[in-house]
Order: sequence, then structure tokens, then C-alpha cells
Amino acid sequence: MKKLNIAIVSSIFLFVSACVTINVYFPAAEAEEAAAKIIDKIIGEDNEVENSEVNNPQSFNFNPLNWFIASAHAQGNISISSPAIIEITNRMKSRYDAGLKEYLDKAVIGFSNQGLIEVIDAKSLGLKDRQKAKKLVADENRDRQALYRELAVANGHADWEDSLRNTFIKLWIEKAHSGWKYQDAQGVWQTK
Repeated sequence: MKKLNIAIVSSIFLFVSACVTINVYFPAAEAEEAAAKIIDKIIGEDNEVENSEVNNPQSFNFNPLNWFIASAHAQGNISISSPAIIEITNRMKSRYDAGLKEYLDKAVIGFSNQGLIEVIDAKSLGLKDRQKAKKLVADENRDRQALYRELAVANGHADWEDSLRNTFIKLWIEKAHSGWKYQDAQGVWQTK
């Protein structure tokens, strides 16, 4: 009987010590850093952006079960160096240099609250420039959507696409140059 009790207690202890909980979370700080690097590569750092360090301490959760069941957290490194991501960002940088910056500077194009860009004031352009601006916007939006999707997929979490897009929305606006237009959360166009 004593051997049976020891075997049962040992089995329970072995079972409890083998339980591990893995929490995969969206690494917001790492995503913000990755987005900042990409945006800086595309539009440069012509403006000074205040980097506010947000302290996000892990909350202390008192649970006696945690003494027996370990919890592991996945480390959040956001990779921005896949061939597809590099190709997309290179196209975006070329497009920015080839005319997008000019239209942003003229406030003809602005950053939407959906992580894309939009033509705001097409009437101020001649027909030829209007067509060029619309093509630049269409190509840029296609690449932005591809970038958000590719970042999520390249990091093994397709479900992160919306969170990554939201991170980019915030940073596109923060890193916008003075005089550029952006759309606030209510859809109203503002000037930076």
C-alpha cells in the first residue's frame, strides 16, 4: 500500500511539473520598433519624433497553481528582413522619392486612419498630375496592405496583421512631416 501511495504521489507530482502554459502575445513594443525602422527607411527622419517609452510591466498575478505549473512566454522579435518585406519597402521608398513626397508636401495626399493613403485634394491638380497621384496612391496602398500581411506571415502569426496595421497607423502619423495631412480617428483631415 505504501508503494502504491508513493507511486500515486510521484505520478501527480510528475504530471503537475510537466504542465507548461505558453502565452503567445502580440509584442507591441517590438512591433512599434520594427514599424519605426521601416517608416524611417521609406520617408526618412526629417522630423524629430518624441519617443515616449511606455512602461508596460508584467502584472503580478498571485495564483498558487503557478507554483506548480510553469508559465512560458514567447519572445516577440519582429523580423523585417524577409526578401518579400525588403522588396516591398524598396518599392515604397522608390515611389516616395519619385513623387509621393511631393504630393504629401502639397497636402494633396494624406495618411488615412486605415493605414493607407488617400488623395484629398485632386481638384488642385491638373489632369496629368491627378492621374499620376491616383496611380501612386493605388500602388502605395497595394504595397502597404502587402507589407502588413507579409510582416504578420513572415513572423509566423497571420493573426497579427490587424495589430501590425494599427501600429503602423499610429507611427505613419507620428512620423509625418510638418504640413502633411492625416485623418484622425473620427475621419477628419488634420494638418501635422
